[in-house]
Amino acid sequence: MKSIGRFSYALFFALFLGVFSASAQEIPSDEAAIKAGEALFKANCKACHAMDKKLVGPALAGVTERRETAWLLKWINNAPALYESGDEIAVQLVNDHGGNLMSAFPTLKEEQILTFLAYAKAWKPIDEGSTNNDPKVAAQPQDNSLLVIVLSITLVILVLMIIVLVLLSATLTKQLKNRGDLDEAEEEYVSQRHNVIKALTHPGFIGLVSVIAVLVGLVLGIEKGLYRIGVQQGYAPNQPIAFSHKIHAGENKVDCNYCHTGVRKSKHANIPSPNICMNCHNQIKTESKEIQKIYKAIETGEPIKWVRVHNLPDLAYFNHSQHVKVGGIECQTCHGPIEEMEVVRQYSELTMGWCIDCHRKTAVNAEGNDYYENLLKVHNERGTKEAMTVEDIGGTECSKCHY
Repeated sequence: MKSIGRFSYALFFALFLGVFSASAQEIPSDEAAIKAGEALFKANCKACHAMDKKLVGPALAGVTERRETAWLLKWINNAPALYESGDEIAVQLVNDHGGNLMSAFPTLKEEQILTFLAYAKAWKPIDEGSTNNDPKVAAQPQDNSLLVIVLSITLVILVLMIIVLVLLSATLTKQLKNRGDLDEAEEEYVSQRHNVIKALTHPGFIGLVSVIAVLVGLVLGIEKGLYRIGVQQGYAPNQPIAFSHKIHAGENKVDCNYCHTGVRKSKHANIPSPNICMNCHNQIKTESKEIQKIYKAIETGEPIKWVRVHNLPDLAYFNHSQHVKVGGIECQTCHGPIEEMEVVRQYSELTMGWCIDCHRKTAVNAEGNDYYENLLKVHNERGTKEAMTVEDIGGTECSKCHY
């Protein structure tokens, strides 16, 4: 009996451990776990994996459906050990990906790996809107204020005209009836009811509608056509290498000045050479197809043919160092949230009006700069309480930006 009792206790204990283990391996679904898993993915996995496409390793979306949780826990924790043990899935996975073996993460606890699996399970593709080579695709909604004003004024005038005509018609009809000397034909004409169809087909009404249509067409043609010639706001061309500013400048906090070396000392910001890329990628071994393109450019000596995104007309002069170093302007002021862009697009209009408006609003940082000492003195002597803007120092003069 004692042996049976011991066996029962052992069986109960084993079942308890099995249930506990199964519950411990259950993938969480709460928002906190998913966010923690996303952070884990970005910190440890993103260099070699993407959710929706194959990089060095396979795409991770749907991995919880393709593999059992217990196997994934072992693989992520210590892939080399699982591979060396002869596990069939591990061996096949390594062979399918050119012999690349995932690094071990022995410091990750089971709870942390489960949060990553929660993120992989909950991940869904985000439709961020298509980007293409059409410069007419706007990144921001256009300002239709002029069109709205014109249409509103036209509508008000039209309504007032209708009211005036109705009042005049009613007044004249009343006066004619009060005279009492109308013959039968005149009486019939005065007493007739208005015919909507005749009113709509009347030459006067057709002429009025035609004038309104012409005005609206002119406004649309000027604002949407003539005013937008050469404006490439929203332009986001496909580049020869799928470089992500979101990963480099956003997630990894790489300073813009590290890659664009001329931004503080030159008119041009400069496009980084492949050697600058390799300063980091010699240490970060990400053997993706995009990195292979950099290797090839270095080996062959052929430059990477980047497609220019921001292109000012030749008649306009712009100096990066003057704005960034002297003016203290942040990159995002003109380029928008560049650290969030997977594909770089022209964020601002970069029109003359846009530049002048900025010069009128932007205060000059004259503190500690002897160059502006006399200008600041004259500005203060005027008795104005407003800060000295770029416009005050000639920032809206034609020769400032045009040769």
